[in-house]
Amino acid sequence: MLGTTIREVSLALREGRLSATELCKKCLKRIKKTHYLNSFITVTEELAMKQAQEAEHRLLRGKPHGPLDGVPFSVKDNFCTENIETTCASHMLKGYCPPFNATVVQKLLDQGAVLVGKTNLDEFAMGSGSTDSVFGPARNPWSYTSSYREQSPEQDPDSDWVITGGSSGGSAAAVASLSSFMALGSDTGGSTRNPGSLCGVVALKPTYGLLSRHGLIPLVNSMDVPGIITRSVQDAATVLGVLQGRDEKDSTTVQFPNLATSLPEDFDIRDICVGIPKEYHAPGLSAETLTQWGRVASMFERAGAKVREVSLPHTQHSIVCYHVLCCAEVASNMARFDGLEYGHRSAVESSTEALYATTRHEGFNHVVRTRILSGNYFLLKQNYDRYFVKAQQIRRLIAEDFRRVFQSGVDVLLTPTTLSDAARYSDFIQEDNRTRSAQEDIFTQPVNMAGLPAVSVPTALSSRGLPLGLQLIGQSFQDMKMLTVAYWMEQQLGFPIIRFHDAAERNTDERDQGEECKLRS
Repeated sequence: MLGTTIREVSLALREGRLSATELCKKCLKRIKKTHYLNSFITVTEELAMKQAQEAEHRLLRGKPHGPLDGVPFSVKDNFCTENIETTCASHMLKGYCPPFNATVVQKLLDQGAVLVGKTNLDEFAMGSGSTDSVFGPARNPWSYTSSYREQSPEQDPDSDWVITGGSSGGSAAAVASLSSFMALGSDTGGSTRNPGSLCGVVALKPTYGLLSRHGLIPLVNSMDVPGIITRSVQDAATVLGVLQGRDEKDSTTVQFPNLATSLPEDFDIRDICVGIPKEYHAPGLSAETLTQWGRVASMFERAGAKVREVSLPHTQHSIVCYHVLCCAEVASNMARFDGLEYGHRSAVESSTEALYATTRHEGFNHVVRTRILSGNYFLLKQNYDRYFVKAQQIRRLIAEDFRRVFQSGVDVLLTPTTLSDAARYSDFIQEDNRTRSAQEDIFTQPVNMAGLPAVSVPTALSSRGLPLGLQLIGQSFQDMKMLTVAYWMEQQLGFPIIRFHDAAERNTDERDQGEECKLRS
């Protein structure tokens, strides 16, 4: 049951083969059973059951709010949720309960979706491993699967687990571990797609301006986008259709005419031209990822699609440019956390300056403080033109590279999402956050600089038994067209369902698979 898609479970709910309360209870039980993953910061059990009961009454009357009515979902803990603690995984916001819902959260609730909890992340979404949270690191569910454990039977599950990726690692882990049917993440430089790839789930970063950012606690205003994590491309398209649209509370949202709300049915892969950017053959790209990239490109070609190499010449400067702009906007956004209005406040009150300084030192971790310091340095009067203005100029050139390639007749670009499969936690933390983020964001952040849509699709398991993903990049506001290509790709690849290693988990899997067959029959 928990391994089915949103479309399948929604049909079962509407036809009465499954009740919304029963489904909610199973998800909550699953969250408790997989608590060792640390994917949730807050579990909203009481609220979820109340929402599920309301959904059940609507479904029994034959008046569902929409395709998501009664479907459990989770939300990254940097989205505001009314009267539910929203921490950004930081001491700074511990105990903060917003008085309103983020627009994308409200839209899901308006559809009757059931909120089961808030998920773990790197503090203030600054990281690529979901390892820098005050609540501890999130663990990748694939660390506990048969495919991973059988490759290295001598490994200790308590010390040899692998990271989820980040910063939306808790959201990706929640969907991958079958605790939620969908989850919201945020994507500033790849924070949805990176964990999506490493956890073997579909992760969509929509076009900038297509989804409202209202209620998403900002990291980099000019690049932040709410992300969608699901177990299938079709589910991602369903959720996107619900969430997209103009919001008067967010001036960066765009009212785009005749925007598709679902995947088109009259699709022929032979009409598609797929571009392969030569600059994405980056140092550190694993042989297995390179092999899968080539295999999928050949798969498109054999099916009749046009596949050709393209050039994005300014890609080499992208990660440095992203770092400058990210830190500059972080410094600006983090200025509001001063200990006066909400959040953490230091007990040191010898002076206003001392209160500010100690509040921020106690409230922020080293990663956040470092980015604030870097950003303030880049924004100094004597450095402004040399760093911030120059980075903005390079950003424009990066966007122009993409525009030129798409104008040449290319429909989508096919690239790796990450350099390799998930690193072991013990290996990942050997390097600092800044170094790791530069490595892990290499393929994902150019898309945020250009404001384009992108989706990571699970492709295959590595020799270690861990997921590998590939990324499709689409044209601005052509999200559904890109997802249509991703859906075709997903159907050809047949990525395996997660199988947990221990006997108890296997018994649960077998029961769920039996129920899944009943749902589909």
